[in-house]
Amino acid sequence: CRATVAQECISTYNDLKLSKKYKFIIFKLSDDHKEIVVEEASPDKDWEVFREKLINATTKSKSGPRYAVYDFEYSLASGEGERNKITFIAWSPDDAGVMAKMIYASSKEALKRSLTGIATELQANDPDDIEYDTVIKTVSKGMAG
Repeated sequence: CRATVAQECISTYNDLKLSKKYKFIIFKLSDDHKEIVVEEASPDKDWEVFREKLINATTKSKSGPRYAVYDFEYSLASGEGERNKITFIAWSPDDAGVMAKMIYASSKEALKRSLTGIATELQANDPDDIEYDTVIKTVSKGMAG
């Protein structure tokens, strides 16, 4: 059973990608598990704010899986300037419900396919996986300064 992607997911993503209106978007499954919807879109540039939101996300009192898109900007260590990478994060904490995790896993590709221009994908299962230093290494392939 796969969820469909709400149109607002695509338009909000385009606002992030094209008009740089947002720094990150967090997506979740609707309560009936039939649709992927936008939970929050924010211009906040503080990674910790974003990270806390993922860590504290819940689904019916359990830890809740989420999808997120984060627009990374970083400087290259080589001094060759700034880079920009839109990163897709599949957040599926180990203590989330099995059913929720299954639906998230099966619906991920549908969401990713509808968001064009994603540079990197990360699978994160615990808070350590979304420490900024760890993530920026992966996103920049070790090139960030």
